[in-house]
Amino acid sequence: MVRKPNVSRVGVAMAMHCLGTRALSWAAARAPRLVLGIETSCDDTAAAVVCEAGTVLGEALHSQKETHLKAGGIIPPVAQRLHREHLDRVVQEAMDNSGVPLNEVTAIATTIKPGLALSLQVGLEYSLKLIEQCKKPFIPVHHMEAHALTIRMLQSVEFPFLVLLISGGHSLLAVARGVDDFLLLGQTLDEAPGDTLDKIARRLSLKNHPACCTMSGGEAIEYLARTGNRLHVEIREPMSHHIDCDFSFSGLRNQVNLIIAKKEKEEGIQDGQLLSCVNDIAAAVQHTVAVHLAKRTHRAILFCKKEDFLPQSNPALVVSGGVASNEYIIKVLQIVTEANGLSLNCPPPKLCTDNGIMIAWNGIERLRAGIGILHNPKAIRYEPKAPLGINLSEQVRRAALKVPYLKLKI
Repeated sequence: MVRKPNVSRVGVAMAMHCLGTRALSWAAARAPRLVLGIETSCDDTAAAVVCEAGTVLGEALHSQKETHLKAGGIIPPVAQRLHREHLDRVVQEAMDNSGVPLNEVTAIATTIKPGLALSLQVGLEYSLKLIEQCKKPFIPVHHMEAHALTIRMLQSVEFPFLVLLISGGHSLLAVARGVDDFLLLGQTLDEAPGDTLDKIARRLSLKNHPACCTMSGGEAIEYLARTGNRLHVEIREPMSHHIDCDFSFSGLRNQVNLIIAKKEKEEGIQDGQLLSCVNDIAAAVQHTVAVHLAKRTHRAILFCKKEDFLPQSNPALVVSGGVASNEYIIKVLQIVTEANGLSLNCPPPKLCTDNGIMIAWNGIERLRAGIGILHNPKAIRYEPKAPLGINLSEQVRRAALKVPYLKLKI
């Protein structure tokens, strides 16, 4: 007769405890990671909680648009004050909407570069206090990197891909090779397209147009352009003789200012009044911006093919940033991508403009890659100016690639 071993109750309890501990450890390892993202780089106060599956669990945003529209532009000290007044409420609202307690968040990600210094300061100082309180890792985020990677939360876009980032503060073309690995092919030499559109809208007094009084400058230009005839106003394309991927928009704006002054004199209108041809000017401006972006992007595609930077199968162009909300510009870019065998991928307008979701998602990307996760972030500083990646613009210039003619008409 084989006797069963004598297992004491204490032994059983210890065995069950070990099994339970292992099960808990396994469950913890399998639990989805959650990131709280905080964005204050310019004039939007935003926060969101996102899980690594790409699900937005909670978000909140306070827009300063109305305040800055009345002022005729963003005033940094005012933006800073409004961030300070609303950030705590916005973060709390995002957390409440998510249903996730702060102690269950894996990490906190915050924009620290580039942007308005006074605005970045608010977000960073708030985040450092929150991290000290909850003892969570900190993930500093590059604002343009976050814009570039947002599309990967929504659909399968594998590295490497070409990215065009266009907004009120930035304009650049880069190859995204990894989460924090970018090759910069070109960037604006002066102002960004969104800034140019806003300034032209102010010069046209579009805030006095009954249909545009609550719109941003870019939104107003796009709205009026739908019923304008661009052929009635002649605007030269910027940098047409420069064989590179850099952008310039200040010269375009100066051209338009001269056209407006001439038309005002012809029509005898006073400051603040609307020109009769305002829709035509809007259409011509929008088309010229779109063509300038499209031709530089076309050259970037040719350069990427020459250098074998993009995959042979399913190469992709990602377009993001606030100006990517402009449907006309996207349609013109689509002509270029279709002619060159690339897919065009663009987040929905809500995720093109600044938001907390893209910052939280960038945190998820960095957690997955194990990059830039700080456990002692006290020495971290915000950076108003910060390049993205390795600059290859001189190499692009030396390649001197001519862009073949495409009919860029909608």
